[in-house]
Amino acid sequence: MARPACPSLIDDAFDSTFRLTIAAGFEKVCLPMLRTLFIAVFLSLYILIVGPTLLVYTWITRNPDPIYWAGIKGVMFFVRAVGVRVRVLGLERIPPGVCLFAANHTSSADAPAVVGAIPRRIAILLKASLFKWPIVGHVFLSAHFIPVNRSARDSAIASVEMATDALKAGQSFLIYPEGTRSPDGRLQEFKKGAVVMAIKAGVPIVPMACSGAHRIMEKHSLVIHPGEILVEFLEPIDASKSSLEERDSLNEQVRNAMAAALPPDQRPVGFPGAA
Repeated sequence: MARPACPSLIDDAFDSTFRLTIAAGFEKVCLPMLRTLFIAVFLSLYILIVGPTLLVYTWITRNPDPIYWAGIKGVMFFVRAVGVRVRVLGLERIPPGVCLFAANHTSSADAPAVVGAIPRRIAILLKASLFKWPIVGHVFLSAHFIPVNRSARDSAIASVEMATDALKAGQSFLIYPEGTRSPDGRLQEFKKGAVVMAIKAGVPIVPMACSGAHRIMEKHSLVIHPGEILVEFLEPIDASKSSLEERDSLNEQVRNAMAAALPPDQRPVGFPGAA
């Protein structure tokens, strides 16, 4: 006697649905974590292999360029390998000479995108705790990055003064005026350290609008999602024309320029065009 077709169709449908559900779960949960694991493992191996040799080279030659660019190119390679694309606009707006680059900060993913987009070697004010990492901390110091302890006011002021002296000596810097990552991707209020540095050093501020990074990697999350990060260099603002008494006005000018260049969902609440 022939077997009824109905149970077979039900079994096939159930089997297909089960496989699709498993595949969807893998795509949603496992793949993002595998991307994070891939970067953690292979970036660590890259640092262990390349880092010590270039540290010795930098110590002998006093030339930080090779270790800086090896770090940037290596990180960007692994970022692209997990499906994160970085699109850069406005490179022609960057003036020649020393600049203070100021960018918004929404995610751990925007750091490599922003730094990788800047076409010259820069130094950065970084959390002091990052300098405690093996090898990486020495690389930061070799590249003339400056540690800052935000919880200790006097120490933070000393770090800003050190960065200002480096600006005067010809070293371009990147700073995040918000001071910390945005919890929801929206632009936060600015600290005044960036504009004070630029005014004292007499250098232009180049605002940078970074969008989409908070969707790649959320704050307090290690999960990496593929997608695009857009980094745009905006028109430079001449800080040499401002005095320290005008720092609040200059700070607002930089923030407004950055906010206007961000997509509606990343503009501050209440700012024109904000979602």
